[in-house]
Formats: sequence, C-alpha cells, structure tokens
Amino acid sequence: MIRAHLNEYRLGWFVGDFDPSILTTKEFEVAVKSFTKGDTEPIHYQRQASEITLVINGECSLAGELLFAGDMLRLDPFESGGFEAITDCTLVVVKAPSLPNDKVLGDVGL
Repeated sequence: MIRAHLNEYRLGWFVGDFDPSILTTKEFEVAVKSFTKGDTEPIHYQRQASEITLVINGECSLAGELLFAGDMLRLDPFESGGFEAITDCTLVVVKAPSLPNDKVLGDVGL
C-alpha cells in the first residue's frame, strides 16, 4: 500500500513515466488540476500523445471550446489547445501514452 497526497506531485500529475509518481507507467499519465478564475496555460500540442480533459467543476475554455462540469475534450497529436479558467475549476487530465517531453509550446505550424 502507498498513501500519498496530491500536493506531493508536480502540477497535479501523479501517474505516469516521471518522478515523483504514485504509479510509474509508460502507458498513460493522470493529473488532477485546480485553477483559479483567470488562470491560463499557453497554446500547445502533443507530438505523439492524445490528451483527454474532464471538467469536474467550474467552467473553462480549452482549444476554443467552452466546457462545463461533466464535459470532456480529447486532443489528438498535433491538435493545438490553449486554456483559460472562466471560473474556478478542477480538471482531470489523462494523456496516453506517457511521454513527459512530448509537449510543444505554440500552435501547430508556427
């Protein structure tokens, strides 16, 4: 048994092929991320991985889509997306496979 707390992990990422991780695997990554209204993340894309975002609570804009609690959005390789928290919000993010250096800042083709 391993007991841990989310604040022991970097930026909410707690499963994947990185350290620290409560479960190290190359298959996928999992994060729980909380944002305050107005928080943003720059436009980026993955070269090889797909990333699924589930909104647990609140509202956000991801890849130009307005998302509410219960909404999910999947971005496949080379699909760009920026993020803005419209309200305080919490997300679960799953990325597969786990490729910690797959993220590229900017829009595809820039």
